[in-house]
Amino acid sequence: MSQWLGWTDAISLSAALNGAAAPLHGSSACASAEEGECTRVRSALVKAIAQDNILAPGKERGRPQARVHAAAPAEAATDFAPYRLRYQARQQAMDAGIDPLRERLRARLAAQSPAMARLAAVDAVMERVLGEQERRLLAGVPALLEKRFERMRQSADQAAGWQDAFGRDMQGVLLAELDIRFQPVEGLLDALRKKS
Repeated sequence: MSQWLGWTDAISLSAALNGAAAPLHGSSACASAEEGECTRVRSALVKAIAQDNILAPGKERGRPQARVHAAAPAEAATDFAPYRLRYQARQQAMDAGIDPLRERLRARLAAQSPAMARLAAVDAVMERVLGEQERRLLAGVPALLEKRFERMRQSADQAAGWQDAFGRDMQGVLLAELDIRFQPVEGLLDALRKKS
């Protein structure tokens, strides 16, 4: 982690850890309401991954889904581009759903007490500092999936249904990425539960 933090980042993190941040103005939030919102966002993201027609087995693959980067079945069989576009679209959906949720949880925590405000400040610094590295690393996942796609396509003579297997693999990777991205949210939510 020291390789990811510059000296200015270390100063920001130290200030957040050592500072006696004043709580933000706002009312105490009910942890169950926040938990419900977290569950709703996560469920919507999981559902979008599970129902993605590019990743669906059999005939459903390649059908237009609200005309978003769909590919014909023959094209999907030989080209990774539709998969890359879909993966990137799912990553953008995760960002759009999780980032505001994390910010909202930080605001709720900061309104609870000075100690919780400090935790919220530390999370904000960590998101800023480590978020860039996380985005860079996760942006490389489609390139790794493309290598797997090419290996599976080249050995398709021996393996019938390789596209279905690849689609399941890609769904699994997306779900794992969702778990990784949701860890800070779950940590903030846990702190809010304990405070309530």
